[in-house]
Amino acid sequence: MNVLFKALNDPSRRRILEMLREKDMTAGEIADAFHMSKPSISHHLDILKQADMVLAEKKGQYVHYSLNTTVFDEILKWILDLQSTDHLKN
Repeated sequence: MNVLFKALNDPSRRRILEMLREKDMTAGEIADAFHMSKPSISHHLDILKQADMVLAEKKGQYVHYSLNTTVFDEILKWILDLQSTDHLKN
């Protein structure tokens, strides 16, 4: 879970996730939306992949990135479990 929160901690990575919510994209397409180098974007994508928030699929000479929504279901379930546990204490 710590890896997930580390990935979400950075505003650029949150923006990448928002972009991937709309459509699958290559690293180059993602980099075009930012004022940072492609290696920096690749670093952010690596962190998102380590957290299992992003899936990567090679298509021809490009890697296409997409959102892994199952991870967000797990995060939401964890938060809801915390909330229901907290509610029981009151």
